[in-house]
Amino acid sequence: MHTDFSVSGHIIDIHHQEIYQGTVHVSNGRISKLVREATEATDYILPGFVDAHVHVESSMLVPCEFARLAVPHGTVATVSDPHEIGNVLGLQGVEYMVENGKKAPFKFYFGAPSCVPATPFETAGAEITTNDIETLFKRDEIKYLAEMMNWPGVLNRDPEVMAKIELAKKYGKAVDGHAPGLRGEQAAQYASAGITTDHECFTAEEALDKLAVGMKILIREGSAAKNFEALIPLLPEHYRNIMFCSDDKHPDNLVEGHINLLVKRALAKGNNLFQVLQAACINPVEHYKLDVGLLRENDAADFILIDNPENFKVKATYINGQLVAESGRSKIEFTPSEIINNFDTDEKAAEQFKVAAADATKIRVIEAFDGQLITKEAWAEANIDNGFIEADVKQDILKIAVVNRYENTIPSVAFIKNVGLKEGAIASSVGHDSHNIIAVGVDDESIARAVNLIIQSEGGVAAVGMGKEALLPLPVAGIMSAEDGYKVAEAYSAIDQMSKEMGSKLQSPFMTLSFMALLVIPSLKLSDKGLFNGDVFQFVPVAE
Repeated sequence: MHTDFSVSGHIIDIHHQEIYQGTVHVSNGRISKLVREATEATDYILPGFVDAHVHVESSMLVPCEFARLAVPHGTVATVSDPHEIGNVLGLQGVEYMVENGKKAPFKFYFGAPSCVPATPFETAGAEITTNDIETLFKRDEIKYLAEMMNWPGVLNRDPEVMAKIELAKKYGKAVDGHAPGLRGEQAAQYASAGITTDHECFTAEEALDKLAVGMKILIREGSAAKNFEALIPLLPEHYRNIMFCSDDKHPDNLVEGHINLLVKRALAKGNNLFQVLQAACINPVEHYKLDVGLLRENDAADFILIDNPENFKVKATYINGQLVAESGRSKIEFTPSEIINNFDTDEKAAEQFKVAAADATKIRVIEAFDGQLITKEAWAEANIDNGFIEADVKQDILKIAVVNRYENTIPSVAFIKNVGLKEGAIASSVGHDSHNIIAVGVDDESIARAVNLIIQSEGGVAAVGMGKEALLPLPVAGIMSAEDGYKVAEAYSAIDQMSKEMGSKLQSPFMTLSFMALLVIPSLKLSDKGLFNGDVFQFVPVAE
């Protein structure tokens, strides 16, 4: 039910790059008129923020709970790629996200996942076909073809890949990119297929190559991948072709802030207010053709109030004229959500995580980096005991395992550096993109126990060590909780803290862990089928 009301203050007009005193009049959820007039109100009024690329599932919250946590930070909409749940449940999973998002007064705009499964080198729970994508494109809520991770398929003009892109063109949908490290002629070839964005740039030089061939660059700052510092210098010259996104945001980080934090950081570096807000508010709406208001007459009443541009404290958030957050508190009520899942594997024994030494003397090691999705291939002397290769805690070389959660198979085991655990193990069924169980630990017994906690709950994150066990169940597709988002964030913070007490120096250990099976990001990753080199797209042996 809509009520008519008005809000006065300093109106930030991004389109005309001016700030003036005035009143915003709202009627039936839309802005009926904007009046220039003197006012004693001191708040500043501006359009709400849009996360230009996010996997809602990575918050471990269903969409309606994600919305509850996002609105106090001034977020009014997201451009959401549901390929995480797509990899688990296919078309059913995508439709679950769309319908669940409708439970909250928030603007979720979903894409049709383009690469499910992401690669043939892992076991996923489902497939999304070209026909499924066409089915999704007929829905108004589906605004784009989600990130085309199969960039080799694009460069080689693979018929199936091109069919998906052509469908997007047929239905007038944007095509999202995903091409880490692609530069020069390859970037031009990628863009010429019709791909319009990229959120995977690690350097300004890479981003400039993609901007030069007409792509828009999304500056990403999530819980794991952080590219803001590298890319923000591009804003002044390219602000009309820049957007902000989180990509992946864990629940504890979402409680702390969202796109508003990137806006504050960009302004603190001396960037122009209107250019920053162009990236945070305007560009995603125009690029993806979103039904989001931009503080103009007849627009939907989607706007926020802040104290001032210097402090940038969000005081209120309105969506379709409804006050959804005020003074840092969400006004969206908790809504129960149904559970859907795809989980079918038996508990594992510690012996199944052993790695036979045979004649090996050296091992390949996944070298992880804090705040990055990319890894490197490193080599180390094998730590052999009784014919088996063990973790070497002194060298910070631990065991990593991926367990197929869709069927009973032997765990895939390798070694990883820079996680930092001194004892125990951590495990998660949030494992991009197929969401098999990933575990890292110092000994087989701890790894097996952490994995089995997740199997017993059919999804979750777990930590085992220091004589304790902790589990956050994630029963929705094995990757999300249907519980109160603030309680989930609190529980996640506790288990994250436990992993750090066990020795991890990573800023977000579980988020980093979740990307160690993401084969489409170089260089060395582990799937349920084995150790995989993403530079040459083939399996490699653990030991030699």
